[in-house]
Amino acid sequence: MKNPFENGSGSAEVVPVDIRRITGAEFLALGMSQIAYMKSVMHDGEQLVAIHAADGTPMAVADDEESALDAILEHEMIPTLLQ
Repeated sequence: MKNPFENGSGSAEVVPVDIRRITGAEFLALGMSQIAYMKSVMHDGEQLVAIHAADGTPMAVADDEESALDAILEHEMIPTLLQ
């Protein structure tokens, strides 16, 4: 899928986009690489914290919430809360 923020040369440079003219798929992808959320999970009887991309794709597992938050911030992502 084409990144609506690319300038055509493959550069990550941000260019203005008329958001009223992007496709549904492009709209859903906005922020996908910048937003992450944490969720408690059980694995082999151990309570861990899973880190997911905005679309729910699993990205990593941490021992605790503090480590998960540190990992999200270290990768210059924005942590968000689930409702």
